[in-house]
Amino acid sequence: MRHRLISLGTPMSLVSDHTPPAPAISMATAGDYFALMKPRVMSLVVFTALVGIVLAPAGQHPLIAAVALLLIAVGAGASGALNMWYDADIDQVMVRTRGRPIPAGKITRGEAFAFGITLSVGATLFLGLFTNWLAAGLLGFTIFFYVAIYTMWLKRKTEQNIVIGGAAGAFPPMVGYAAMTGTISIEGIVLFIVIFMWTPPHFWALALLKERDYGDAGVPMMPNASGSNKTRQQIVIYTAIYLATTFLPVIAGFAGLLYLVGNLVLSGLFGLATWRVFQRRDGEAGETAAKQLFAFSILQLFLVFTLLLAEAGFGLRFAIPGFGT
Repeated sequence: MRHRLISLGTPMSLVSDHTPPAPAISMATAGDYFALMKPRVMSLVVFTALVGIVLAPAGQHPLIAAVALLLIAVGAGASGALNMWYDADIDQVMVRTRGRPIPAGKITRGEAFAFGITLSVGATLFLGLFTNWLAAGLLGFTIFFYVAIYTMWLKRKTEQNIVIGGAAGAFPPMVGYAAMTGTISIEGIVLFIVIFMWTPPHFWALALLKERDYGDAGVPMMPNASGSNKTRQQIVIYTAIYLATTFLPVIAGFAGLLYLVGNLVLSGLFGLATWRVFQRRDGEAGETAAKQLFAFSILQLFLVFTLLLAEAGFGLRFAIPGFGT
């Protein structure tokens, strides 16, 4: 599809000749504003932050933990709203995002911006007041990183956008732990690394499915920028690195036998799904393999963190024979 160059004063430098006209704005509902917060992304953020909270030393007040979790969720929602504000132009072009509140004509860009800024300031300020300013600073930096570094800078300039930008989604466990302790710990750092390395294979599986969509919007995701074959090679490489990082909780001493056994199974299944993507490159078989990897990657990360939660929160951590855990 042919593209035309437009003014650099707009957020998007390339846009399709078939860009649909801007929709008329209708009255927004509470559901529209909730959708602006990317609730599906927020749910994973909240869950990983919960694991960070539970891994913190015992003795923290449950009310403080609940408030911290709520404010981390609000911060994640603020990031989503500001992402949709800035990306409204490409969301209107891409098939998978045309139903979002702004391109659908439910909310204006100005309203989305005001909503996102209000949530950002409120979440950061109240997290500092209710817990500590280290956690608040980490939350504020997470929002800044996702909006300014990933959305505004990296996403439209480099095919490595998701590799670097994935750091934004890796901070929540660190924020949760810091909210309970006022410190940055090895637990938080390890979980940051795990999520950071999970993001590229997870997102590139989606990018394989939406290669044309990203190309029409002028977003340089790896499949449309460097080809699907290179993308599949990179998925294999990053999957190997990611799966190695999932054993860091055992090495760092805060995961036990249940986690080790469960993660061995999950790693094998993840590796199998990745290998299918690498082998099945064409037609319906290739599309199916990419869909399966994308879906399983979400489940796999959820289960990895569930194992940590079960060990730390429900007393199911058992020593690994000969490891001293």
